[in-house]
Amino acid sequence: MDILGYLVILPISIYLVFNVVYLAIFAVAGWFGGGDDSPIKQPVSRIRRIAVLVPAYKEDTVILESVQANLRQLYPADSYDIYVIADSFRAETLEKLSHLPVKVLVVSFEESTVQKSLTKALERLPVGQYDIVVVSDADNHMAPDFLVRINQAFDKGWRAVQGHRVAKNTNTSVAVFDAMNEEVLNHIYRGGQRALGLSSSLIGSGMAFEPATMRRLMGQIRSVGGYDKELEMLLLLEGIPIAYLKQALIYDEKVQNLEVFERQRTRWIAAQVHFVKLFFSEGIRQLFKGNMHAFNGLLKALIVPRILFLAFLSFGTLVGLVIGNPPVFQFFGVLLLTLVLTMLISIPGSLWQKISLRDLLTFPMLIFRMIRSLLKIKTASKKFLHTPHGESSHGSAGGSV
Repeated sequence: MDILGYLVILPISIYLVFNVVYLAIFAVAGWFGGGDDSPIKQPVSRIRRIAVLVPAYKEDTVILESVQANLRQLYPADSYDIYVIADSFRAETLEKLSHLPVKVLVVSFEESTVQKSLTKALERLPVGQYDIVVVSDADNHMAPDFLVRINQAFDKGWRAVQGHRVAKNTNTSVAVFDAMNEEVLNHIYRGGQRALGLSSSLIGSGMAFEPATMRRLMGQIRSVGGYDKELEMLLLLEGIPIAYLKQALIYDEKVQNLEVFERQRTRWIAAQVHFVKLFFSEGIRQLFKGNMHAFNGLLKALIVPRILFLAFLSFGTLVGLVIGNPPVFQFFGVLLLTLVLTMLISIPGSLWQKISLRDLLTFPMLIFRMIRSLLKIKTASKKFLHTPHGESSHGSAGGSV
């Protein structure tokens, strides 16, 4: 191979190794702590006023059930308010919501996004009335002690907090794999990061912030999708680290069919590409300023999506085997084995128990859908791709598990 070939292959090889080593380090670290929780009965200096913001676009199917579930908090009822940010709701849904002890903010946009809904709600919140703002998706169910644990974290001085989002459903093969992916993210990007002293990643819901800080930073965000990643970086650039509360559970509806899975992943990949373009130079500058939290935020964005990475390494291993090239086979084979082990140790045993042979047969279809999503990221970067909730499992690959 000539020198030009080496100049091409070497950086690619280094990038692949970086991906695997980064994930492996934080997967191992995740087993050594990583939560910033306090004992649930630990006294706090005061009960803070909390506003729970629920951005909801055409979520008539799930919103009533979610609101009723989220009103069952152990937190004093007079110390928190739930705000449903209703975008494109049916009149009958708004009528039913009016009979519940929640506040409804009706919004409308030419092009709806979560970021726009949250920004509008923050503008309407009475200044000084709340000490904490919590963000919850329309389908999310907060565990009864969720707000209690959020208040404890702010009592310890945290200004930004990420709760532990877990699967609310595992009724289809796609939902099981989506639940596994969620726990891999929690283990590596939240628990593992905090175990090594770095800031937790945000995940879009189950998050809590100082109202003034969130209002200011949300006004700076221009992402069509993936606003949470941009918000995370803006926090880190201001020197505000993010806590991870492993025991503060919030239950999230997982994707149930392949069509919605592809749409959601298209949005996520487009947001990741946008983030790298937006913050690459700034992330490098933060390294030289000693802001490892912000620099690490860039490193996380450079990681290839795990399903795509698994498929790529598998293909490379197979090519090395077929062409009879031991160095290629060994290089890709070692990386593949390390990545697989990294994923295995990041998934809780409770989810492994839900896997069946039928589910495993769905996995190649997930890979295919992820690859196909790459062809649609240009569209997703310009238009928000909504993920519907409360869908039936009709047409979902693999059926029930």
